[in-house]
Amino acid sequence: MENELMINVEGLTFIYKGQESDLLALDHIDLKIRDGDHVVIIGHNGSGKSTLAKQMNALLLPTDGKVHVKGMDTRDDDSLWKIRQTAGMVFQNPDNQIVATIVEEDVAFGPENLGIDPTEIRKRVDQSLLAVDMAEYAQKAPHLLSGGQKQRIAIAGVIAMKPDCIIFDEPTAMLDPSGRKEVIRTMQKLNREEGITIVHITHFMEEAVDAGRVVVMEDGKIVMEGSPREIFSRVAELKKLGLDVPQMTELAQELKDEGIKIASNILTVEEMVSVLCQLKLKN
Repeated sequence: MENELMINVEGLTFIYKGQESDLLALDHIDLKIRDGDHVVIIGHNGSGKSTLAKQMNALLLPTDGKVHVKGMDTRDDDSLWKIRQTAGMVFQNPDNQIVATIVEEDVAFGPENLGIDPTEIRKRVDQSLLAVDMAEYAQKAPHLLSGGQKQRIAIAGVIAMKPDCIIFDEPTAMLDPSGRKEVIRTMQKLNREEGITIVHITHFMEEAVDAGRVVVMEDGKIVMEGSPREIFSRVAELKKLGLDVPQMTELAQELKDEGIKIASNILTVEEMVSVLCQLKLKN
């Protein structure tokens, strides 16, 4: 049986109203994200990807068109809190999401605001910290943690609200490479082990490699959609949009241009090593 629709975007147009002039940020977007999907949305600054993310949990509302989250219309005021419980959001800067002086108190903040029973809150806090591999830091002060650890605490706070979907709006933009890896691993674990639908907005191409689907945006429109392998094999088109490709894909393309018979849709170091070893054996 096909998974039910988690987020359904139909004919979505959004205009930022300005004093001098208006800005068309999203231009008739159609997008379906199913329960359990792991979708990465890429595009350079100003492409509309963060605006789309904010539409997915009703932080912004359509100028025209519709956004449904598990069948709920984001324009329906009565559904607002249910929508935000269903589709949680993690932002760029973890410091903006951390509100308490002790890690476990911060994770408990959301469920407490929902009026959940204290026994259930305790259970959710423990489970959420385990899910992001931060249980040993429960009694620590968040300001003493690294950027990657803080972001994982912010993610735990969202998980404690029991969302079906988490939207990550450039969650690694302010992190070093080590912190980025921590957060990406956490996302993959939540999707594969907990079955949480992941929508990940990023401008780091390497972060899209393990997604189920990649959506490419440009000028408020979706211009490409497909598996990571399909999308990143279109090197010339991506470059024309001002986007990079994963390093190994770029290397494969350069080797191919030099006359070496190699696939152009290689994504990871492991794949590249395997292909080069096979080439060496053949020669």
